[in-house]
This record gives sequence, structure tokens and C-alpha cells, in this order.
Amino acid sequence: MKTRNHPWLPIGGVLVCALLWGSAFPAIKLVYAHWAQQDLQTDLSDRLLFAGVRFIISGILLSPFIFKLRADLRTPRLLKGLLLLALFQTVGQYVFFYSGLVVSSGTLASLLVGTGSLSLVVISALMGHSQWPGKRQWTCISLGASGVAVAVYAPGAGAGNPLLGASLLITANIFGAIGLLKYKSLSKELSARGATGFSLLVGGLFMFLLGISSIGKIGVLFDPYVMVMTLWLAFVSAAAFSLFNFLSTLVPINQLATYRFLVPICAMVESLILLTDETAGWGLLVGAVLVISSMIFVQERKPNP
Repeated sequence: MKTRNHPWLPIGGVLVCALLWGSAFPAIKLVYAHWAQQDLQTDLSDRLLFAGVRFIISGILLSPFIFKLRADLRTPRLLKGLLLLALFQTVGQYVFFYSGLVVSSGTLASLLVGTGSLSLVVISALMGHSQWPGKRQWTCISLGASGVAVAVYAPGAGAGNPLLGASLLITANIFGAIGLLKYKSLSKELSARGATGFSLLVGGLFMFLLGISSIGKIGVLFDPYVMVMTLWLAFVSAAAFSLFNFLSTLVPINQLATYRFLVPICAMVESLILLTDETAGWGLLVGAVLVISSMIFVQERKPNP
């Protein structure tokens, strides 16, 4: 399908992803707050169990498409690629993401997701998927980095430990960028929904095993409130990752990275609406303008032939 025949598809598709992904930030923070209200002392193992259950359910939702991959799974090269996709896009990204949200506000985390687009431009070049960034792009990347520094300096109420949170969340974004590029290399041979489902299911199982020491607390951790939130988060993962991976087959990586400015905007708005104990400080607002501006202008504009 040619995107020029459907010019609304990339921006509309990323908007849907942004609204879905944006809801995940406050949803996870609300679960953490719920556990605190229940006087539960949680640790990394508990969070990995929570994330593992979410992604296992997401993979099950996409299981019909995973089943269609059964012939491809017999090919060592494709199986290795799918396992690496699960390692980077699910396990690596979300171990750091869930850890970062513990010590950071949902609004700051929402802004920092924008660094994924900037990471994507550099990592894409390092992995040979696109040209090395030019002067314009490096300027935009520097602008985005300045925005992050300003946001971390004055993030607003409820920010926790913004420096540690920013470090963990930026690392999560780097893993996510590598995961998207890994799928890009497989996209001509594997369906987006099948590959996404495999990544979520296998990655979820691995994270569940990492959090297995908390299995005795599963009845306490997953009360009705947390189960509802987990089911929503599972749907978010299944729908948004499938759509975004599909868009990566239609749109150049650099262009797709530019459209991702919608993700931090939606996530910040949803976090500020749903997380009543958080406010946006002047640093976060100024940082948001700088980061989002860098995301918009990081794409090199070339004249039409």
C-alpha cells in the first residue's frame, strides 16, 4: 500500500498510537499509587511480575497471528530475529520503563518518551538503516537534549527523583528504538501483528520468570482494580505496537520518528488530567516545547524532484 494514496494514514495512525500509549503512563502510576494506599511494600520483582502478566495477556490477544508464524519459527534466522525483537522491544525497554516510573512523575516520563525519536535517528544510522544525521539533525538532537535538561531541572510537583528517572527512561527509549529497527529488518517476511504478538508473549513470559519470586503475592498484587488496569494495559500494548510496527513498513524510519511528537503530547495531557498529585513545573513546560520542536524539525526536508 502506497502512503501517498493515503496521506492521512501515517499521522492518523501515530495519533491513535499516541492516545493509547499516552494512557499507559497514568495507568501504571495509578497502579503504583493503589499499591501504596494498600500499604504494600513493592520491589522490582513485583513490578516485573505486573509487567509480565500484562504482556502475556497482550500476546494472547494476538495469538491467532502468532500461530500464522509457525512456519517462520522453523527458520533459524527469523526465529533469532524474533527473539531479539522480544529482548529489546519488550524486556529491555520495559524493565527500565517500569523502574523509571517508580522514581519519576508520569508527566516527566511522558516528555522523556520523546527522546525515543531522537535516539531512533542516531541508532538507525549506526545500524545502517538510514543516513548519518546531518548538521540540521544534530542541532535538533542538541535542542532535544537541552529540553530534557531543563525539564529535569524543574519538573514540577510529584517528580520524585527526576535525574535517576530520566536516566532509566531514556535507556528504555534506546531499547525501544533498537527493537523497532530490529522489526524493520524482518518486516518484509513477517506480519506486524504476528511479530508483535510473539515479542509481547515471549518477552512477557521472560519478565514473568524474572519476577517469579513475587508469585506468592500475586493474589494481593492483582486485586480487581489492578486486574482492570492490567487488561487495559494489555490491550494498549497489543493494539499500539501492532499498529506502530505496521506503520514502520509504510513510512521511512526518520519520518515516523518525526510523527512521534504526538506521543509525549498525548501522554503529558493524559497524565496531568488523571494524576491529580502531579503538576507541570516551568522546566517541564519549557522542556516540552524544546523536545517536541526538536522532534518535528529533526527530519531533513528535501525538495521534491
